[in-house]
Amino acid sequence: MADQTPNSVPASTPGTPASNAPSAPQPGPTIHIGDEFGTAKRNLPPVKMLLLATAGVLIVAGVASFFQRAKPQATGSLDNVAAVELPGQNAVLVALTFTLRNSGGKALWVHGIQGKLTTSSGEEGSDAVSAVDFDRYYQAFPALKAYTQPALAPEDKLQPGQQVKRTVMVSFPETLDTFNRRRSVSVVIQPYDQPLPVVLTK
Repeated sequence: MADQTPNSVPASTPGTPASNAPSAPQPGPTIHIGDEFGTAKRNLPPVKMLLLATAGVLIVAGVASFFQRAKPQATGSLDNVAAVELPGQNAVLVALTFTLRNSGGKALWVHGIQGKLTTSSGEEGSDAVSAVDFDRYYQAFPALKAYTQPALAPEDKLQPGQQVKRTVMVSFPETLDTFNRRRSVSVVIQPYDQPLPVVLTK
């Protein structure tokens, strides 16, 4: 019986890759371990955009606060000032006549009334004299009565849009000469439920 020679594997021809030869590794995606994805550079928008957005928010807030800030509920003018010296007291009694208009949308209730005097030495305030004493002072000092109007008193009320002419009387511990050389004198009216007083200055 003839020996059977096993089929020999033909040698691969030069230039032809062998089918059994291991394939070369293919290049994969490159990962840079040095990149940190949790940094502000990766997570936040550009600094210029942040600055512009912050500036926009501040401008809007500023405009809103400007238009919504508290304002006095009334306006007016201080029309006449009459002062007399109180003998032996080193003080003056002053009648302040003014126009007051309620420019708000609700009634203005008078809570407190003061006078304010500003001189070269500084500023001082005084509560208004009670309206029941006006006639007594007018009799003692007729010069006070010139151009006066009815007294404004605590608890008086002005309806929205109403305008009145009134007088208040205050006393300051100054000589008449010092008062006449004043920088300014004011009526300060504090309404109920209002953060700002109404200040009328001359």
